Amino acid sequence: MGVVLFAHGSGSSRHSPRNAFVARTLCQAGIATLLFDLLPPEEEAKDNFTGCLRFDIGLLARRLVEATRWIANQPETHRSGIGYFGASTGGAAALVAAAEIGPAIDAVVSRGGRPDLACDALELVQSPVLLIVGERDETVLELNRSACARLTCEKELKVISGATHLFEEPGTLEEVARLAADWFRHHLRPR
Repeated sequence: MGVVLFAHGSGSSRHSPRNAFVARTLCQAGIATLLFDLLPPEEEAKDNFTGCLRFDIGLLARRLVEATRWIANQPETHRSGIGYFGASTGGAAALVAAAEIGPAIDAVVSRGGRPDLACDALELVQSPVLLIVGERDETVLELNRSACARLTCEKELKVISGATHLFEEPGTLEEVARLAADWFRHHLRPR
C-alpha cells in the first residue's frame, strides 16, 4: 500500500519503543515502514551533550527529504505511496519536508509533535495531516491547536483522553497506532 518514514523526536532514535510499536501496527495493516536515525552517531553524541541539533528542524527535514528521495528510487518502493510519521520535533521536520516535497507525500501523522516549529512551512503543506496529542499534554496540545489552525490542507487534530506527552497510560499508544494506521490506509496511494 505504501511506506511510512519515521522522523524521531529530540533525544530519540530508531530504537524508540513507542515508534517501534506504531511501526509494527502499521506493518500489520499492510504498510511498510522505515525507521532510521536523522542524526548519525557522532552528531547524536554531540546533541546529547549540547542539545544543539535536536531543534534544528531545517537539518532534520533535509535528512528526511534525502531519505524520501532514496526510498522513492528503490526498486521495491518506487511505486509506493509515501507518508511520514513524526514524533516530538520529528513532527515539525515531517511537516517541513512535506512542504518541500509537495503532493508526492500522501499523508503526515504527528504524535505529540511540535508542528509550531515548522513555522512558515505550515501554510505550504499540501499533504493530509493528522495531529495526535495527549489530553494531559496541555502545552503541546495548545501548540498543536494553533498549528492546526494555520494548516490549509486536509487536517485533523485528535486528542487522546487521559494521555500525557509520551502516551504511557494504558491503551493510549494503541489508540495512537490505530489512528495512524487508519489515516495512512485512507491516504496512501500507490504511484
